[in-house]
Amino acid sequence: MTSIPIRRALLSVSDKTGIVELAEALARHGAELVSTGGTARALRDAGLTVRDVSELTGFPEMMDGRVKTLHPMVHGGLLAVRDDAAHVAAMAEHGIGAIDLVVVNLYPFGATVAKGAGRDEVIENIDIGGPSMVRSAAKNHAHVAILTDPADYAAVGEAGQTNLEQRRRFAAKAFAATAEYDATIAGWFAHADQGEAFPERLSVPLRRAQTLRYGENPHQSAALYVPAFAPQGSLADHRQVQGKELSYNNLADADAALELVSEFRDADPTVVIVKHANPCGVATAATLSEAYAAAFACDSVSAFGGIIAVNRTLDGATAQAIAGIFTEVVAAPDADDDALAVFAAKKNLRLILTGALPDPRRAGLMLRTVAGGALVQSRDGGSLADRDLKVVTKRQPSEQELADCRFAWTVAKHVKSNAIVYAKGGATAGIGAGQMNRLESARIAAWKARDAAEKAGWSEARTIGSAVASDAFFPFADGLMAAVEAGATAVIQPGGSIRDDEVIAAADEAGLAMIFTGMRHFRH
Repeated sequence: MTSIPIRRALLSVSDKTGIVELAEALARHGAELVSTGGTARALRDAGLTVRDVSELTGFPEMMDGRVKTLHPMVHGGLLAVRDDAAHVAAMAEHGIGAIDLVVVNLYPFGATVAKGAGRDEVIENIDIGGPSMVRSAAKNHAHVAILTDPADYAAVGEAGQTNLEQRRRFAAKAFAATAEYDATIAGWFAHADQGEAFPERLSVPLRRAQTLRYGENPHQSAALYVPAFAPQGSLADHRQVQGKELSYNNLADADAALELVSEFRDADPTVVIVKHANPCGVATAATLSEAYAAAFACDSVSAFGGIIAVNRTLDGATAQAIAGIFTEVVAAPDADDDALAVFAAKKNLRLILTGALPDPRRAGLMLRTVAGGALVQSRDGGSLADRDLKVVTKRQPSEQELADCRFAWTVAKHVKSNAIVYAKGGATAGIGAGQMNRLESARIAAWKARDAAEKAGWSEARTIGSAVASDAFFPFADGLMAAVEAGATAVIQPGGSIRDDEVIAAADEAGLAMIFTGMRHFRH
């Protein structure tokens, strides 16, 4: 059967959006409306004639509404194969009427969890009858239509019938909806109720937010998927104000920039510039425009075509400075009218507003696919308290050196390993990323600092008198000595090498102050 007129529709929804309009349209086409509880009341209040499910089944709703649609009169009407003689005979024998359309959306389990409800309330919002009807109708989509998305109401209501292509599409959406629902419940039980970080079976409920032009390269396809309840301030919760469509690489880089700038969400105005997922300039200053100038000066070449994130409402002066070169994306909690006016002249520049910044210490899992599977780990929310800092050299760091060490360490956490970061006065001086050995990262970062000084016309590189951070221990003293040659006077690193004594001795001989953190920040 291709086109099926809707003679009987069963409507039972938690979200009442659009349900009255759909029911009115179906009634105009002569459909009998069958409904439950609050949905039936909403339809009657709109002046519609509605038959209660309890009248259909011959049983009242019972057990606080837990049992109302779990009955052969309902599921027989949904699952019967209309062109199977035995099914038709069984329907006739037991007085089961066919149901041509089911409209269901489920109890708001995710929203109940998100609002911080207690365990009993969360459990009560696990829908049983709804998913059962959805699955019955979706399985029998050759004969029954299932609507789980209000966006599909208008087309069905207007036509008063459904065709097979529609029913197949609706069935696919319905099974995806129940899969997401069950995955959300399973996740709550595993993580919140049972405290399992890595349950035996991991379900990840995600919804496609947008299809992207392509992936990392034009021959790859891509899409952005987000959870139903995205955390505030996350990239998944962004609003694009202007500019071209965001690409896969734009989103990956913007995420890297937001994750880093969120480390400074309670700090003075801070600007992060990212290129290919690595920061190429980070600075904190009295104003965003000053912070941008300092971050840009760290590596003005790499900043071209970069991604920028800020920790304050973007202002006109900073926007004007950013507009001086080609920039792919700017991410901010908000932007004032002056900034919006400046960027309006840059039609290709993408401006995204997040409303807030994510909590850098939030819990969560990170997934990475491998051939035939996935690696899953907890987020790197590690941070340093004063008690975690152990000075291992004869010389203690000055107050400024300690501040620079902390700043460099925070940035290094977000640089691809092997990572070396020089910082001075609240700004990065040189960044070495993603090298196969730490010595080369130290040398590259120093070279970048010298190049930046030459381009800016400074008398010396900002690595002179800087602090240097290493994301992991120095396995030999050679990387440390490269930092000494670059002019660093203080070092912060995890420690833990079998040659720590050798490295500490080299630091003492060079007159450095060195801090061990006991915490590593590899980033692959």
